[in-house]
Amino acid sequence: MADPSMSTGTPDTAGPLRYIWWLIVSQRLRVLSGALLGSGWMIGLMVPPYLLSRIIDDGLTAGNSSALLGWTGALLGVGLLNAWLAIMRHRVMTKVRMDAVFRSMRVVTEHATRLGAVLPRRMASSEVLAIGFGDVAQIASVLTITGPGLGAVVAYLVVAVLLLSISPLLAVVVLLGVPVLALLVGPLLGRLQGVETTYRDQHGLLTTRLVDLIEGLRVLGGLGGKEVYAERYRSRSRALRSEGYRVGTVTSWIQALAVGLPTVFLAAVTWPAARMAVQGTISTGQLVSVYGYAAVLVAPVSFFIEGGYDLSRGRVAARRLIRFLALRPSSADPSAGRDAPEGPTVLRDPDSGVEVAPGRFTALAGEHPGEAALVVERLGCFIDSKAEWGTVPLREIALNQVRERILLADNGAVLFTGTLREAVGGRADRPADALERAIEAATARDIVVGQPDGLDSVLASQGRNLSGGQRQRIRLARALLAAPEVLLAVEPTSAVDAHTEAAMAAGLRAERAGLTTVVTTTSPLVLEQADTVCYLVDGRVAGSGTHRELLAAEPGYRRLVAREEADESRPATAPAPRRTEPRIEERA
Repeated sequence: MADPSMSTGTPDTAGPLRYIWWLIVSQRLRVLSGALLGSGWMIGLMVPPYLLSRIIDDGLTAGNSSALLGWTGALLGVGLLNAWLAIMRHRVMTKVRMDAVFRSMRVVTEHATRLGAVLPRRMASSEVLAIGFGDVAQIASVLTITGPGLGAVVAYLVVAVLLLSISPLLAVVVLLGVPVLALLVGPLLGRLQGVETTYRDQHGLLTTRLVDLIEGLRVLGGLGGKEVYAERYRSRSRALRSEGYRVGTVTSWIQALAVGLPTVFLAAVTWPAARMAVQGTISTGQLVSVYGYAAVLVAPVSFFIEGGYDLSRGRVAARRLIRFLALRPSSADPSAGRDAPEGPTVLRDPDSGVEVAPGRFTALAGEHPGEAALVVERLGCFIDSKAEWGTVPLREIALNQVRERILLADNGAVLFTGTLREAVGGRADRPADALERAIEAATARDIVVGQPDGLDSVLASQGRNLSGGQRQRIRLARALLAAPEVLLAVEPTSAVDAHTEAAMAAGLRAERAGLTTVVTTTSPLVLEQADTVCYLVDGRVAGSGTHRELLAAEPGYRRLVAREEADESRPATAPAPRRTEPRIEERA
């Protein structure tokens, strides 16, 4: 199997068959071993019918005990040899398939890592998961052709030669019979590719909708849209089921032919051989051998059909994988580019007119939260723009330097399964005092205390055993602990109550004192803490200053903040739904 320490190399993505060929040549010695063992096994299956014919003609018919015992011993030896070949063939081909699976999984994982933040905007996570598990297994099954599939071709030719020594007519029946079978199954294989592709695409979309439905169930229930969304899902599910029936219809015909056609082929070879035996053209032993050859040839014929079936499905799966590998990161080489400015410096976004002074707490407030979020995406170099860091365009700076010094924290950031300590601390060991400070600043102490094992308590995937507000505070604590030179936070307090929000805003300002911090928000509790507030209208800066200066000078800003204050002052018996920023990938 693939050595985890070894590089997978560069896959050939010119086409599905080229990718499959790359998997083959990547383990050429093992594939060659499987082909030799598969061919030897298949040829070994053809030997017993010949030995049986010798036992009958030379031993039983002639009454020669020595010949009978000799040929019987040879039959036993061939049986043992063939059993060993079958075991070794199966072991080697299993390794071939597993190598292909792990090699493709590593290719998918490495490419997903290279894509980074670009990936969620280009492809749903459920689609990536389907490719990384289902499709790679389907592609790997195609490599079975290299073992017993190649052996089936060799066995087919060997049987034709053996039959030619008995009867040219029987050899012609075998040589023409297999191509006729291929012509019968070929159109079905072509149709299977079409319906399988449609089914796979629709299945990926439906899976994505299901994930969205599960993740947003609580929100949908609060808005009263759960039944509407569920009905849309049921409608698309019925359409997918109909498409699945079409796939099943074609598949059932192929599998039925895989069982039925070899039997018809056996009859087509045996019938003329039986007539020849009656006429005395061939001996009884030769009749037995012909029947044995034809019966054993059922296995190669089945492999032909099954191999074509696997190849058809494997091409569909490989096409989807290649489509994923065709996605390109924003920078092919994250280390390529100019050096970032030394020390803290100004961040500028010419598209909006926002300027972020170093070491200051800046807030972006706008009528439409998505416009402010786009600004921080440009400042974080997550989308191509004219943003500048000092005098250098951000898009010209080496991406790894940008990621080391600028951190974008949004409400879609993943909380992986693990302990609470790992969720906050990340992959690096953090000093205990820094961890405690970040938790206090994010007002997350009550979360730690409320867990049975404190920081060592286990979080479910995506932190599902926490409330929305708790997850938001854990994400903020993680961002504060990272202590980046520039922190860009999207609506960091949108899912908490006013009391908690005020504490979070004060903690954020205190913890980030002297560091560059940008938040998108319309909450007056957060805006009050900012050194500078940029008021955005239609994505452009309409005014800037402190919170109180804008309240006095900008009527639109005053109305915006007044609405937020009205929402926060609602009684607990009739809470207003807070405006929560959509995930970045959803905006894109």
